[in-house]
Amino acid sequence: MRPQGVLLILCGSALLRIALFSELYLRYVKEGLRPYLIASGAALTALGLLGLLTLDHAPDEEDPHDADHGEDVEPGEDVEPGHAEDGGHDHTHTHAHTRNPRIAWLLTAPALALLLFPPPALGSYSAEREEARVAAQGAGTFPELPAGDPLDLTLGAFASRAEWDTGASLKGRTVRLTGFVTRDDDTWSVARLLVTCCAADAQALKVEIRGEDAPAPDTWVTVTGTWHPTGRPGTDAARPVLDAVSVKRTTAPSDPYEKR
Repeated sequence: MRPQGVLLILCGSALLRIALFSELYLRYVKEGLRPYLIASGAALTALGLLGLLTLDHAPDEEDPHDADHGEDVEPGEDVEPGHAEDGGHDHTHTHAHTRNPRIAWLLTAPALALLLFPPPALGSYSAEREEARVAAQGAGTFPELPAGDPLDLTLGAFASRAEWDTGASLKGRTVRLTGFVTRDDDTWSVARLLVTCCAADAQALKVEIRGEDAPAPDTWVTVTGTWHPTGRPGTDAARPVLDAVSVKRTTAPSDPYEKR
């Protein structure tokens, strides 16, 4: 058995596990890419199985020196040193060149780890290193918010209005934000990652929380509070800040990312 086939099967099984039999794929890519992951997993698994079956039924390679095995040695003819009585061929090197090095099996370790221990979704480590500005290009007025308090908003919607809305549509409204906790020195924020295609292009959305103690980093929470103005919209002084009245722990959603 060769490691190439096993490696393909492990990779294919890992893709099928996260995309076909669970929703773990949402940690890495957008929902619309699920059919492609399933197709890729099935194709890799099929290729791996085909490779193993083909190998099991393949005839042994013929040694190019085997043709000399049946030749008789004429009387008086000198026999070259190293030739044996079975036809004058030394078998010490037989098929050694066709074997795979044992170290090649180490290639299956990452695929096996992916199958058994899928990586977690991006969290506070990523959010603390890349804070995105997701808003219109330039300040301006935004549409009115729906009636009713508290109002559930995405972090992107809240941040856009806090930084760019000259009409101050958040003023006087109670909003509810959900995300994971990230800390920065003496402040803490509720954060979420914005995904355009997959986890590789994720950008951090963060809203600073004031008035409540910070839970542990990466804890998912729902924060209820009111907008805290910090500066004129469209300037660096305008930052998304929320005066919290309650912070409640919650479970991480199956799809942890915000969509553009």
